[in-house]
Amino acid sequence: MHIEDGILSPQAWGTWYAISAIFMIPGVKEIKKRVKENLYYKPFLAMVGVAVFIISVMHIPVPVTGSSSHPCGTALAAIIVGPFATGVISAIVLFFQAIFLGHGGITTIGANTFSMGIAGGILGYLSWKLFRYFKSPIWLAAGVAGFVGDIVTYLVAALELAISLHGNVPLVKQWMIFFLGYGPTQLPLAIAEAVFTALVLQVMVKRRPDLLPGVLRKEEAK
Repeated sequence: MHIEDGILSPQAWGTWYAISAIFMIPGVKEIKKRVKENLYYKPFLAMVGVAVFIISVMHIPVPVTGSSSHPCGTALAAIIVGPFATGVISAIVLFFQAIFLGHGGITTIGANTFSMGIAGGILGYLSWKLFRYFKSPIWLAAGVAGFVGDIVTYLVAALELAISLHGNVPLVKQWMIFFLGYGPTQLPLAIAEAVFTALVLQVMVKRRPDLLPGVLRKEEAK
């Protein structure tokens, strides 16, 4: 997911910066709104940001793509701090990873934010909401969200690479080539992230439900 500097063309990485910037606006609004509603939200948001940093920094290089496979943590973050706020903290996390750890790059923060924090976070969150709408157990909805968020992140990262690098090869074919390059390492990581997301959210619901407004249905909160 951490696409490196020099992989995308200036036109491509500039476009992804612009697209990601659009999502920062509702993200900042979501943060401001929830800070006013809950005094614990701001330090909780910082803690979640640290968690995303640690989770997404663990990596396995993928030579085929010039990138690497990681767990993401953004589906879990989206559930507990909000999907748009997750985009904001992902951009900050990716900046510090690029500066201090050499993961990704400065020019590709926009693309990496879109794949991990926006696409992965929002679609993972929507998976959670869908399963909860049909009264799925918390652990199952969270597990599906973790898996979907992880896989979507790499589908989008592969698409970003394919758009820039497909040349004369059909775009869809090159997209699948890049995604399959991630497959051997990413599939087991996605399963592990599903289990991790389910366990963490289940524990949080049992021990600190006050930090998770809206996660429990009324009948579950009794």
